[in-house]
Amino acid sequence: MEKLALHGGQPVRSQMLQYGQQWINETDVEAVVKSLTSGYITQGPAIELFEKAVADYAGVKYAVAFSSGTAALHGACFAAGIGEGDEVITTPITFVASSNCVLYQGGKPVFADIDATTYNLCPHDTERKITEHTKAIVAVDFTGQPVQMERFRDLANRHGLIIIQDAAHSLGALYDGKKIGTLADMTMFSFHPLKHVTTAEGGMIVTDNEEFYQKLVLFRSHGITKDPELLNQNDGPWYYEMQALGYHYRMTDLQASLGTSQMNRLDEFVTRRREIAALYTEAFRDIPGIVVPYQLEKANSSWHLYVLRFDKKSYPVGRKELFNAYRAENIGVHVHYIPVYNQPYYQELGYAQGQCANAESYYEEALTLPLFPKMTDQDVQDVIDATKKIVGSFRKNPVSI
Repeated sequence: MEKLALHGGQPVRSQMLQYGQQWINETDVEAVVKSLTSGYITQGPAIELFEKAVADYAGVKYAVAFSSGTAALHGACFAAGIGEGDEVITTPITFVASSNCVLYQGGKPVFADIDATTYNLCPHDTERKITEHTKAIVAVDFTGQPVQMERFRDLANRHGLIIIQDAAHSLGALYDGKKIGTLADMTMFSFHPLKHVTTAEGGMIVTDNEEFYQKLVLFRSHGITKDPELLNQNDGPWYYEMQALGYHYRMTDLQASLGTSQMNRLDEFVTRRREIAALYTEAFRDIPGIVVPYQLEKANSSWHLYVLRFDKKSYPVGRKELFNAYRAENIGVHVHYIPVYNQPYYQELGYAQGQCANAESYYEEALTLPLFPKMTDQDVQDVIDATKKIVGSFRKNPVSI
């Protein structure tokens, strides 16, 4: 049995392979330089071009760009009318922004458990958590696999709720043959460097609802409008009105130019992600004690993340030791995510640990493997080789793999 690098052996790789990385080419650089020399570096025409590119791709009427995905979610909660006393149901297995956006508006996040197989928000437990105070659901497409939207749409219709789809992981994914962006009342895309396309930092809300669109545009720019059709009065060409308490959440033209360029390669990026995920699944599906990601028949993930679960009975050393072993082999694994309600700030708000059994169990066993389109075939093979090396050393009653 090959000696682990953690125990003094030779690592699989000589340099660290991160779990995610942006892919910027010369065309992207030229697009940003063109924007720099255009006369507009913010609040210029590049924003609208980027919004149109994403709206056209998703097949929706409206798109509103924001400075980050977090800002976009905040805008969606504002447009949805979330306020004091309103409850919004979401998942604990997500980045904190998915629930923080509710707190920003004075609402109360309510955490429903995840489905034990997909790791997405469980529709059944979501329905259990609905009360007379529930205003919306923030459904997160974890790892890039879309949520079971027809079940959440049924809940929303029966209880009069708004659905905000946190699609930070799922740009380019399909559900029941439909592109993500067309299924919820509002959908958020993220353009962080590790996402499917990047604007360095950035986010966007897409919607077919004109009322939501107008509120989003107002909110991202201090609550200020200069649109003559929306003004209460008009003193002249210089005149503007602050009509709501908004924020400075605007994206720059530099970011938007990069985003528009990146959108031209989105399908290429997603195709490569799917290829890598398929290679991982083929390599790992028959290893005892490892659970590969389950995919719904209706879902076609865009694979932002690839998560393996290591059964604690088969790997009694624990997830931390496995994590350290991968890192010693120069495979930059990560963990997505710590249940949000376990964060100290949420504990101070009165949220209890252990309230979602599936989420807690998942968190104890999950490791995210590297997956990004710039990975070479050798990079992929290194991850596979490192996994088999680690499994061979740590699995209880190891077998030859």
